[in-house]
Amino acid sequence: MEQKTKEILWQQFGAAIDSLGKAIDHCPDDYWTDDTKQNQIWYISFHTIFWLDYLLSAPTDEFYPPKPFTMSEMDPSGVIPGPAYTKEQLKKYLEHCRTKSQNTIMNLSEKRASEMCKVGRIEISFDELLLYIMRHVQHHAAQLNLLLRQKTNSAPGWTFRAE
Repeated sequence: MEQKTKEILWQQFGAAIDSLGKAIDHCPDDYWTDDTKQNQIWYISFHTIFWLDYLLSAPTDEFYPPKPFTMSEMDPSGVIPGPAYTKEQLKKYLEHCRTKSQNTIMNLSEKRASEMCKVGRIEISFDELLLYIMRHVQHHAAQLNLLLRQKTNSAPGWTFRAE
């Protein structure tokens, strides 16, 4: 894969990750765990970071997140893990995923990009999987920004490129 293409992909992929990080940073401590289970900012943040890490690890047969995180996100009953992870824990996990993402993209070969990956019931090429992951991260970053705006009348601004 051309270096310029990898750089462009990383700039936008990294911007999605940075958007998520800014939303986490922007959340006041008193809102971190405050709300219904489906809209808890800490849980949406964890969910997004976990799946970022998991999908970047394709094939995922031997995936396990770094401690203190567990595979609880894979619980088919949809049970939200507890107790809530802290901002500091999730920011450290996000930084781990940011580095993993950048290394994955910047070292991407044509062969790896075209490899087929099985994700659940879907088979997808790794390069398309990267775009899928980026969309997932940006989707939840936008969701967090909406919740923050609704709760605090404030949210982080747009991130154009990776910082």
